[in-house]
Amino acid sequence: MTDSRALQKQTLLEQLADVLQNQASDNDDSLELREIVARMVEESRSWDDDLHGELVRSFGDSIGGRYAQVFSGGFPSAYRARFPVSEALADIEQIQSIAVSTDVPMRFYQPRDPSETGFHFKLYSEGQPVILSDVIPILENLGMRVLGEHPYRVRRRDGENFGVSDFTVELHDRCRQADLRAARPLIQSAFREIWNGFAENDDFNQLIMLCGLSWREVALIRAYARYVKQLRFGFSQPFIAETLARHPDITSRLVAFFFNRFEPGVKGRKSRTEKLEAELRDSLEAVASLDDDRILRRFFMLIRATLRTNYFQVREDGGFPSYLSLKLDPSSIPDIPRPRPKFEIFVYSPRIEGVHLRAGPVARGGLRWSDRIEDYRTEILGLVKAQQVKNSVIVPAGAKGGFVVKQPPRDGSREAVREEGVACYQTFIRGLLDITDNLDDGQVVPPANVVRYDSDDTYLVVAADKGTATFSDIANALAAEYNFWLGDAFASGGSEGYDHKKMGITARGAWESVKRHFLEKGTDTQSDEFTVVGIGDMGGDVFGNGMLLSDRIRLIGAFNHQHIFVDPDPDAAASFRERERLFKLSGSSWADYDTQLISDGGGVFSRSMKSIPVSSQMRKVLGIKARSLSPADLISALLKAPVDMLWNGGIGTYVKAPSESHEDVGDKTNDALRIDSNELRCKALGEGGNLGVTQKARIDFARRGGSVNSDFIDNAGGVDCSDHEVNIKILLNDLVHRQLMSLPERNRMLRAMTSEVAELVLRNNYRQAMALSLAQNPAVATADQYERLMRRLETEGKLDRSLEFLPSDEELQARREHGGGLTRPELAVLVSYAKIELKQALVASPIVHDPRFNSALHSAFPASLLAAFPEAVGAHPLRAEISATQIANDMVNRMGITWFDRIRSATGADAGRIASAYLISLRIHDVDAHWESMESLDGKIDAGVQADLFADAIRLVTRSTSWLLQNRRQALDPVSCIDHYRAPMADVLASKSRLESVIPASRWYERYAEYCERMVPEDLSAWCASAESRYWLMDMVEIARQLDEKLESVAWVYFTLGESLNLTWLDRQMRAFRANGHWQVLATIHFRDELDHQLRNLTLSVFSEPVDGDGTPEKRIEAWRGNKRMLLARWERMLNDMQAANDVDCAVFSVAHGVLRELALKAA
Repeated sequence: MTDSRALQKQTLLEQLADVLQNQASDNDDSLELREIVARMVEESRSWDDDLHGELVRSFGDSIGGRYAQVFSGGFPSAYRARFPVSEALADIEQIQSIAVSTDVPMRFYQPRDPSETGFHFKLYSEGQPVILSDVIPILENLGMRVLGEHPYRVRRRDGENFGVSDFTVELHDRCRQADLRAARPLIQSAFREIWNGFAENDDFNQLIMLCGLSWREVALIRAYARYVKQLRFGFSQPFIAETLARHPDITSRLVAFFFNRFEPGVKGRKSRTEKLEAELRDSLEAVASLDDDRILRRFFMLIRATLRTNYFQVREDGGFPSYLSLKLDPSSIPDIPRPRPKFEIFVYSPRIEGVHLRAGPVARGGLRWSDRIEDYRTEILGLVKAQQVKNSVIVPAGAKGGFVVKQPPRDGSREAVREEGVACYQTFIRGLLDITDNLDDGQVVPPANVVRYDSDDTYLVVAADKGTATFSDIANALAAEYNFWLGDAFASGGSEGYDHKKMGITARGAWESVKRHFLEKGTDTQSDEFTVVGIGDMGGDVFGNGMLLSDRIRLIGAFNHQHIFVDPDPDAAASFRERERLFKLSGSSWADYDTQLISDGGGVFSRSMKSIPVSSQMRKVLGIKARSLSPADLISALLKAPVDMLWNGGIGTYVKAPSESHEDVGDKTNDALRIDSNELRCKALGEGGNLGVTQKARIDFARRGGSVNSDFIDNAGGVDCSDHEVNIKILLNDLVHRQLMSLPERNRMLRAMTSEVAELVLRNNYRQAMALSLAQNPAVATADQYERLMRRLETEGKLDRSLEFLPSDEELQARREHGGGLTRPELAVLVSYAKIELKQALVASPIVHDPRFNSALHSAFPASLLAAFPEAVGAHPLRAEISATQIANDMVNRMGITWFDRIRSATGADAGRIASAYLISLRIHDVDAHWESMESLDGKIDAGVQADLFADAIRLVTRSTSWLLQNRRQALDPVSCIDHYRAPMADVLASKSRLESVIPASRWYERYAEYCERMVPEDLSAWCASAESRYWLMDMVEIARQLDEKLESVAWVYFTLGESLNLTWLDRQMRAFRANGHWQVLATIHFRDELDHQLRNLTLSVFSEPVDGDGTPEKRIEAWRGNKRMLLARWERMLNDMQAANDVDCAVFSVAHGVLRELALKAA
């Protein structure tokens, strides 16, 4: 029996020779065959011997000997017949270079027979030879056409098999002029990368041969092309590739232009780049085709708009990153879709693409796992627009990022898909961090091998979003790997961050808006029962927390992606307890609801049911007639239900405007159940979740009488909480870095401050909702003022009305004619834009660094943190941005949307001076304490009365701020101003009798009594009722100090003159005058200020009159009147004429001031 092990060591040819040798020797037929085989065996042994010798000679005794042993007899006879030993040496080297099983090296060679046509190369693979159909597309894109292929199987003595595929190809017509000698190594390298998935296989690869580019340089061009696609440029990727191929010289110059701009260490970079730029422009001028010109210029412009790249960064192992990052300046890219972000980073690789858009240098927003592979940038751009207005309440401007997974696992298992998503997310994060500056002990550290064309840029903060809710720790681990200065403040909400669901912060913030809506309808959500339909389930953060914020909720119905819950006549207390149980039950759904607690006719229904029976109780509560409905139709009926509130705590868009199509909405999943806003029958919308209602639908609902703000106002609590977390961590991480605190101590302190952070966030939510109510009060701002603000912002390129669905001038005019104005959702947009503009103005002003105004900075931090580390708070790296944000939020929330704009127009002061005067006014008049007293009256007094109280405070602060700006031009020092005015102001309010001794009761008592009757506390009634008159006390304090007179005496003269000269009537006329246009508005403001100025001068003139005796105020007035009898008679005649006139306008005011000036001057 033949030894099988011996057979394994023999080649098949040797085995055949043995078989023939054992046959009878007299068989003539086999004799010739035996001779041929013997000769072949001899030649084979000679070939193997030669191979052994060459291997030893080339690789040495050790390695060469080992190679000879494992490859002895391994090459098939067909291979040995075709190729010399020298070829086998090269093939062995390639086979041994295969690092992983998927690797397929490529090698060009020159055939032994010079008569063979075409070009020749081999591919090497582990196992079987490569499959021809897998290779042909790659070769076609590389510019080659296959003419022939011969596969060989090489078996090593260790049992490993390898495929050697010998190809004969010809070049495409376009590539025949290419320098193949130079291109060969480039193509070999490219094939290997393409085969292994490190480079994409597409039409761009022909540029390797045509332009002599490496695969990475082609990947660079491809990355720009992919970005062009996201800009909706209008040309397909193959057409763009063909265009580049038609112009190889320009394509090569574009790559050279990129290299000159960004390769580190380039000498004479500026002159060389300018020269290349000039050459490119000349070349582009010579391009005949308009389409080709547009495409080539787009690449040129994008390279010029590129600010940074990681293209030249090198990994620790000496290789390059498998992805490419490009930081771009969108303002330098023509025709880019609006709105244009300030900065943009594009990350590209064969596995992932993504964009990160930022509205400013300090910007924050979530990173989304997008499923919109064709237009993910369009999705992210829409989200960053919404994030920008949402972020107006916090320090950073809006930002948003998104990535797509380009090669999801074929098996499609949930875990495999998640693993690929995490890997792509990590690549995306690395792409962002690669080209972001770092901080080390306050010093900026630019990234290695990155040429920068922008200023220092250290603030990169991300957050969770759709598909990345659990990824924050992954992002923070990468930040730690990069030693990024923000540490775990890089991605908020990680394992050592504030848990939004535990805090319920998003829902609690939105509930502040809900309470405001209902208070203005006379309902207290915490004591009065009210009906609700909801979107979501108790297992969700926003829905679950929201539906536990009042035990007076009667939840009629709700739905999620699985079930529909209907309870036609719920018991508020029992259903609250059941919702509470479900919220605590991990992974609960509506199917877990105790059906014994559901009222008659209700139930929990699966959305997979074909039809759902509609009980009589359901028909009654939903106001429908159908006896059975499909799940989608039942959900639509719930959305249309006549309830008090629709609460959105889910994902999806469920309400659109009648003018919008489902396609406009962009949420196909919910097309079948979505309703129009004119079908809503609820009284109010509570938007705990995002995008549940389109902005157009909100506006339409509001115009029909519904109560609604916007999602970015209602659910700002989440983003606000995250911002507090980031800012606190920045401060504490620095203390940890300086070893002033340990990491466990930091974590304990973070947890201990949870309730304080929640309080700060909820105050912002409360005041933003109140700001919209104040904005609807004509006493705070008029429709004309909003219109003017919009026009100015639009003229300055800061606002696109159509993009924000704000009405045109013509539409506003039509609304005015029907008694309408801007709705709350529209005012919400303006609130955000007003804050954004003011923040930007303030961050560049000295006030944000002025320690005398530290109160603004301090208001952003928990009191316990401020008490423990006051110096660290003062030295916060974002001190300027935090201070600017706090001042802007406070000013807009309390004074109104147009207030800053109006003060600036009237006084000409800049943002810093206006903010200084504003903050000083708050202190002088003790506004903060009284404002909080007004807020505490929620539900205790009528909402209209409360609005009047706020209006009184706003008028006081407005006139006080203007007074300080005009009278303290060189001395807006908070310390001296507060010392000068606060005590006298407080003294006047010490008691009702003291107030009456300074300000005549006729000026305030009637309003005071009315407030008291409407249940306003007496002290607050006095403060508000006398607010306008107390503003004039600032003039009186100045006169009293100047003349060393008692304040009571000065006040008596001041108010007596005002009454006797009927200046109070004139002031009322000025206030009542309906100014026609902006300039008349400014003129009226000026006339009111001038009237105050004249009254001050008249008071001074009275005290300057010489009198006999003790000079009491009464005697002084009497003496003054006696001396000014003729002038006073002239004033009285003119006053009578004015009062008799039908129209009192600016001309009348001007004449009146002329007489008053004369009266004061003559009296001087």
